Amino acid sequence: MEWLDIVDENGMPTGKQVTRTQAHAEGIRHRTSHVWLLRRKNNAIQLLLQKRSADKDSNPGCYDISSAGHIPAGSDFLTSALRELQEELGVVADKNDLIDCGLRRFHYQSVFHGKPFSDCQVSRVYALWLDRDESDFTLQTEEVESVRWMNYEDCVEMVRENLAPHCIRLEELQMLQRAFTSK
Repeated sequence: MEWLDIVDENGMPTGKQVTRTQAHAEGIRHRTSHVWLLRRKNNAIQLLLQKRSADKDSNPGCYDISSAGHIPAGSDFLTSALRELQEELGVVADKNDLIDCGLRRFHYQSVFHGKPFSDCQVSRVYALWLDRDESDFTLQTEEVESVRWMNYEDCVEMVRENLAPHCIRLEELQMLQRAFTSK
């Protein structure tokens, strides 16, 4: 059973905990870490998108952030970001290489696999410059079906025009621009 800290609007733990299942059933605020992998290729900035496994409890089969995950109770944004990178993509990174792009707060409701799903998150968004071929990632198949590089502008268009199944938000893509000048 996965336990999460209940947090305030700034992502600070309240001292109470909840199971992941309960958090999503009741829309209880919790934390996640998001890491976007970036590279420069053919005079463009590219993002690594992951295609979520068809068995995921939310947004199955959709394109998503390079690596993301819930923060276990007692852990923190940065530790979880590094752990998720290694688990989902096989990427070992140094904390000093992550670029903090800010906090994102959101709440949405949907239905997945016939069950109501209410997600209330405070997410720390990071970027990491890493030029690696798609075949060089070690994917956690329970979480990630595949990965692909996409030009930033094409990703923005895909999200804005809803051209492919995805669970990416424009607000988060815009946050990444803070990292573009860092390399």
